Amino acid sequence: MMLGPEQADSEQPSGHSESDSAVSETLGGSVSEAEGEARRTPRLPPQLSREEKRRRRRATAKYRSAHATRERIRVEAFNVAFTELRRLLPPPPPPKKLSKIEILRLAICYISYLNHVLDV
Repeated sequence: MMLGPEQADSEQPSGHSESDSAVSETLGGSVSEAEGEARRTPRLPPQLSREEKRRRRRATAKYRSAHATRERIRVEAFNVAFTELRRLLPPPPPPKKLSKIEILRLAICYISYLNHVLDV
């Protein structure tokens, strides 16, 4: 007896597909639902969002290690730039180690002073 597509879907037991039925017939027995699930490969969600892909990629140890290395290089370059800027500025009255914000404020004042000297 030939069934229409609507009837064929309703006749299949839940949890079994046509391929499971074909496999069970060739093996000479019925496939239990637990055995059928064990044979199937785990399925990923059909489409991951861009954010989910990014999270999964960033979760690897290799990615974290590479990111830490890049960040270390960036911070070192940042510190070198502040050291060079500090050397170009006149020394403050008490010789002390200036913070980064103090170096920037001193540079602003020094540039203003140099502009004033050139204008006069």
